[in-house]
Amino acid sequence: MAGADKPKVVITRWWWVRHAPVRNDGGNIYGQSDIACDTSDIYVFNAVAKVLPRQAVWYSSNLVRTHQTAEAIWAAGFPRPEAMKWEADLAEQNLGRWQGMNRAQFIASRPVGASWFADINEPAPGGESFMDLYNRTRRTIERINREAAGQDIIAVAHGGTIKAAVGLALGDRPEQGLAFDIDNVSVTRLDHFASPERTLWRLPMVNQQPWIADPAHAAMHQPAGPEVKKLA
Repeated sequence: MAGADKPKVVITRWWWVRHAPVRNDGGNIYGQSDIACDTSDIYVFNAVAKVLPRQAVWYSSNLVRTHQTAEAIWAAGFPRPEAMKWEADLAEQNLGRWQGMNRAQFIASRPVGASWFADINEPAPGGESFMDLYNRTRRTIERINREAAGQDIIAVAHGGTIKAAVGLALGDRPEQGLAFDIDNVSVTRLDHFASPERTLWRLPMVNQQPWIADPAHAAMHQPAGPEVKKLA
């Protein structure tokens, strides 16, 4: 039979959702601080619930804002899964002693044009570098790709984590992932293709916002990085 010896390609689809916006940070850097988020905009969660696949396995970080975001999606009519696995390695970057510092003042103190808190190899005092975040995110993605091969995966996580995942999908180039905006409650889909000969990623969509046509919900975009510096 023609094609009988053709190797099978296994496609694993990742649907990343960033947590809902944090309103009670006082304008400060929060990083891995376990701070709650605002899930009151029902319109946004209804829109997201409509685009996510029903037959999926769910993962989240260990931080409460990702759990609250998942609960809001389920409350919007998405069938609640039997379980959602918590993965500490999908948490936001540990920003150490930078956590609690005024965000605008901190960004203003960094080099002009910086796309993140620091150079990807510079660790926060008492915390992590972006490369530390990238490496633990990559390890977790690679493990889940083996455990859930061929399935849809919904992962509720953080801006830094999703940027790291995008950098991995772009060919193991973490700094390139930082060039992308990842808005609150946005959906990013990354497809992993695996065969005995090779593996590759495709990026069907990054930072999709199903509610974006209605400007009443613009608060899902919270200024960060250079934007904070300009608005300070």
